[in-house]
Amino acid sequence: MATPNPKSDTQPGPPDEATDWTPTQKAALSASRTARTTDARLSLPPPHRLLLGTSTAFLVGLTLGGSHGFGSAGLRFRAENAHRLPKEPTGWYLYHKSKNYRMMLEGVKEGVRMGARVAVWTGLFLGTEEVWDGVLGRREVGSTVVASLTVAGGFSLWNRFPMATAARTARTGLAIGLAYGLAQDAVGALRGRRPGYVDFVMGRGYGGRERGREGERTM
Repeated sequence: MATPNPKSDTQPGPPDEATDWTPTQKAALSASRTARTTDARLSLPPPHRLLLGTSTAFLVGLTLGGSHGFGSAGLRFRAENAHRLPKEPTGWYLYHKSKNYRMMLEGVKEGVRMGARVAVWTGLFLGTEEVWDGVLGRREVGSTVVASLTVAGGFSLWNRFPMATAARTARTGLAIGLAYGLAQDAVGALRGRRPGYVDFVMGRGYGGRERGREGERTM
């Protein structure tokens, strides 16, 4: 009795769409992906940049807030118990155990609170920057500066800073916006997305040189 061939019972699976693409279609898809990442800030699409920025901001805020809360809780515990310091080794053991527990608990709480605040303000900054990119129709340092000044003003209003403190916060936001925006423009220029103001300056300079040459010919 002949054994059935297992290969004859197998049905061919559905064709893979990627294998059915022609070289022209694959090249067009690759060019589309390259153009999308080249046009984006830091070569990252807005959702990815927002997720990365807020996550990094949360981790930074968690670290800074945790260290601040850890130290403040230790000082507060010492001040609250300065009048009843233990006198025996067992008492000192319980004292330090309670102190460490309080410091860890307050450090985690303060770290999470500060991390959440920093992540929210960072998300507002990145979102405002993306909105202004759409309004201006280009991705340049101007959108970053406007976003940083907007967030600085909102931060000052939220915390009800006096005028002098609000002005100092605005100057800090302006400096951060300029530095971060120019850094993004530099990365974009390396990726082939030259900022518009560079084209404007170079074009005006080139036009000036051409007009100078034409003037020399006519003389």
